[in-house]
Amino acid sequence: MLMRTVIFASIAAALATQVPSLLSGTTQQPGNTISANFVSTEDSAPDTSATISDGGMIRLQADAQGHYTGNFKINGKPVQGLIDTGATYVALNESLARRLGFSGNQLDFRYAVNTANGQTKAAHVMLDRVEIGGIRVRNVEAFVLKDEALSGTLVGMSFLQKLASYSVADGSLSLKQ
Repeated sequence: MLMRTVIFASIAAALATQVPSLLSGTTQQPGNTISANFVSTEDSAPDTSATISDGGMIRLQADAQGHYTGNFKINGKPVQGLIDTGATYVALNESLARRLGFSGNQLDFRYAVNTANGQTKAAHVMLDRVEIGGIRVRNVEAFVLKDEALSGTLVGMSFLQKLASYSVADGSLSLKQ
């Protein structure tokens, strides 16, 4: 009896997860999914979204999932970043922080932070400069999370609030200094 119940529950779970995609007629491969804290690395496919830069203004086109990513320079190093208006601060993983020159002594993981994946510990740092296109912002607050808590770079409000404006229209995000 218990075995029949387990088999029935397994089939029901499989159907519940697969039927919606069958009914919509689309399938999504796992490699094409993106989470709120995924940002491709330099080794990944090149950024295909159109970027228009004009001095102190840049316009980023949304990707297929509606996310805005860009090629930033943080403290002079190239970084692919996902703009996240829901993030209070710029968020980096520990590997990137070390590549940017932050040592173990500077990375004191003592702050409790809430992320989309739950609570974790983070280290507070100050980024000398964050650049994209012709926009350059100095002294940007950021938090460093362990690599397992954050797979990429989130560019949050600590960067965006230092701009003159940012807006979304017609599938593109405009940043203006």
